[in-house]
Amino acid sequence: MGQDPELLRRLLRAKDRMDAVSHEDWPVERLAQVSGTSEAHFARSFRQAFGVPPHRYLLTRRIERAKALLRETELSITEIALQTGWNSLGTFGRIFRDVTGESPGATRARGTDARHDLVPECMVRAATRPQLTIAVSEKRRREEGDTEGPQEMEVL
Repeated sequence: MGQDPELLRRLLRAKDRMDAVSHEDWPVERLAQVSGTSEAHFARSFRQAFGVPPHRYLLTRRIERAKALLRETELSITEIALQTGWNSLGTFGRIFRDVTGESPGATRARGTDARHDLVPECMVRAATRPQLTIAVSEKRRREEGDTEGPQEMEVL
């Protein structure tokens, strides 16, 4: 069942704001205000429209930005963590590793891959975009072999 075009425009407005300033805090309350909906309706509609909850979408944007800064600048990892919206270097490092499979330092050490010269940067980013269909904590629990935790949530 398709969503109302007006609602989609309002959801895109909130998504665009998150993209523009992903380093800022974006609680559902603030996003709902931007889109002119209730918090519950916003969260449900955003997930339906984009396939992930707003928090996971924002997390993906922050990680993508951090990867670009690690690749393209000489900023310290702490500066990158702060510029991409993390308040704690430890949290940044843990979540970065959980999502990408390697530490920020390893990502930087690997440097710019030769494929970046052959393939447009937008295509490389799209191909390496983290697919956050389950919570990072759930992914960590699965990797540690805990099968008693909650099962994978269905993505609508």
